[in-house]
Amino acid sequence: MKIKNLEIYLLPLPIKQPKTIEFFVDASLKDEVLKVMPVQKQTQAGQRTRFKAFVTIGDYNGHVGLGVKCSKELATAIRGAIILAKFSIVPVWRGYWGNKIDKPHTVPCKVTGRCVSVLVGCTATLGNFAKATCYAIYKTYLTPTSGKRLFTKSPYQEFTDHLVKAHTSVSTQRTQAPAVTTI
Repeated sequence: MKIKNLEIYLLPLPIKQPKTIEFFVDASLKDEVLKVMPVQKQTQAGQRTRFKAFVTIGDYNGHVGLGVKCSKELATAIRGAIILAKFSIVPVWRGYWGNKIDKPHTVPCKVTGRCVSVLVGCTATLGNFAKATCYAIYKTYLTPTSGKRLFTKSPYQEFTDHLVKAHTSVSTQRTQAPAVTTI
């Protein structure tokens, strides 16, 4: 099975390499560092300071993702957050709110998202606000009314028969080994 475009979202397969996302949307992919903050942990030897980075990524064409990473060095935290944002990128279902003017440009219905005890727009901390906003956007992802669906089998369903045949032939070879008798 060969993936030709961003149809990978319609399959129940995790994206394990950031190069997969870069291959399909890298030319138009923009990232923005929302916030970098130091976080500290108290140890017996003193305080250990690390940096936490919040990065959002998108292509201004209906795909968005959020990455959060904590690391000892600032550059490593930002790089890691960009990679995690690429892993979490999802298509956003766009529509109209209020009236139908021009192209679909916003989320089509009222959605809410929460992060810990925070609802969208009810916090002063940027990290929780960014997470709650992204969770609200993720709720619009592949809803039952999202339009045309591809009625194809997932790769797990498509190749199950082949895997079962290969597994049974291996297991029958193991069971047909001559038995050793002891006296």
